[in-house]
Amino acid sequence: MKYTAIAPSNIAFIKYWGKKDEILRLPQNGSISMNLSNLLTKTTVEFNDKLTKDKVLFNGKEDNQVLLRVSGHLDRVRELAKKTTRAKVAIENNFPVATGLSASASVFASLSLAATKSIGLSLSEKELSILARQGSGSACRSIPDGIVEWLDGDTSSTSYSVSLYPPSYWEIYDVVVVVSKNKKEVGSTEGQKLVDTSPFFQTRLLGMKKKIEECKQALKIKDFTRLGVLSEAEALEMHAVMLTSHPSLIYWTAESLTVMKFVKRLRTDGLEAYFTINTGQDVHILVEKKNLNKLTKKLKELDVIRDIIINKPAKGAHLIV
Repeated sequence: MKYTAIAPSNIAFIKYWGKKDEILRLPQNGSISMNLSNLLTKTTVEFNDKLTKDKVLFNGKEDNQVLLRVSGHLDRVRELAKKTTRAKVAIENNFPVATGLSASASVFASLSLAATKSIGLSLSEKELSILARQGSGSACRSIPDGIVEWLDGDTSSTSYSVSLYPPSYWEIYDVVVVVSKNKKEVGSTEGQKLVDTSPFFQTRLLGMKKKIEECKQALKIKDFTRLGVLSEAEALEMHAVMLTSHPSLIYWTAESLTVMKFVKRLRTDGLEAYFTINTGQDVHILVEKKNLNKLTKKLKELDVIRDIIINKPAKGAHLIV
């Protein structure tokens, strides 16, 4: 059977950087994120007994690196189903890849759902999240709906994501500012292997549980200022670990810094917005609905911006066919 699934990328308010287990992709700490309504991946999977090998198209093209990762994930699905059938996979992204927008999250979340249904499995949300995590850590956060917590488990069965609030809970927006579509030089998987070389990494871990609780409290009472201040500081703290690793990881570009400083000036001028940034050059800006139009108009003043993608909280991975 052929199945098609759509899954969103997500932006983490409280992030993870570093793994306890490279193979199982168990993070060093839990995290909290929001699924994004307009950063989406559509994946179609069809297992076919006539195929002798997996065939994968990514945005209409064959890519050996993508094939290796996707086929490896399909092996996990085949193991669960106790089958050896090969599959035809078509993946379509509507946003730039490898620029810090967490494309692997939406890819492996949608792949996990479409592939398991196609091979005849019916997994629970927890089981899907565990499976997606093994393809790409942050993919486990793109399985549940809305605002999501990735639980800090020490085993595969305890490291998965749950929905804290549905998409309709709070009208906050994440405005993605694309400053470049060039792929980053060092991928997240490789970058995270350097965490222990930073003198700040262990200090960061000591404060993570407290930050997660603070974030959950801000979400509970819908305190945007508290959430924004925490998210911006958290992003800078994570990048401090990257900047002080050996060798250092510098994901920002001059354009990234221009946008980040611009957001800080907007706050000084009375427009409340906060930036956060993942492992790449593109910047996320958190803003309440009442200030969304004002923010997008102000961003047009910057000549370093190539695109703006407006997102609200979204549902997680789901079937469309």
